[in-house]
Amino acid sequence: MFFHIVLERNMQLHPRYFGRNLRDNLVSKLMKDVEGTCSGRHGFVVAVTGIENIGKGLIRDGTGFVTFPVKYQCVVFRPFKGEILEAVVTMVNKMGFFAEAGPVQIFVSNHLIPDDMEFQSGDMPNYTTSDGSVKIQKDSEVRLKIIGTRVDATEIVCLYILCLLLHFVECCLVKLHQRYAKFCFKKFKLIIGKQLDIAFVSLQISSLLQMPLKRAC
Repeated sequence: MFFHIVLERNMQLHPRYFGRNLRDNLVSKLMKDVEGTCSGRHGFVVAVTGIENIGKGLIRDGTGFVTFPVKYQCVVFRPFKGEILEAVVTMVNKMGFFAEAGPVQIFVSNHLIPDDMEFQSGDMPNYTTSDGSVKIQKDSEVRLKIIGTRVDATEIVCLYILCLLLHFVECCLVKLHQRYAKFCFKKFKLIIGKQLDIAFVSLQISSLLQMPLKRAC
């Protein structure tokens, strides 16, 4: 899901940034331009981790701008079908629940929640099993399985089913990704429950919940 790869990009730099700090200015512009962006092939660029090479600049006629070919290392987020993702619930309503996993914003439709879980309104809305043993509410930790993806020009759309419910805890996953909190992830949204055969999904959920953890995930 997270990969460390090498990418290339042609960077244009204004003449006012030339001088002894040219390299630093070029790297700063690179990080500003690519971090937080999404591509269909590589996924979501989380952070630039290093510069492998900066080629010779080419002056653009009539503008004074210089184009530099830059080869850089970066961490990307690319979900694939069949992968398991752990997330922390941020909001619950009768339509389903919202969750976050680092840079990912997730919505799970109520159609994809097991039939034995009912929505409970109140000060702390939640989904609870009939025997009360499992509860999904704000700050609950859930485990999701990707059952399909669709790549658009500026976003990656994923379909998830609930693989296994865990006890609710504080937002530990969010803390793991505090380093990347400064980046903008609004364009990266996971949309759940569209264009799915609900009966098929319910069957998949039932089967997964009956399997041991190692087999299900």
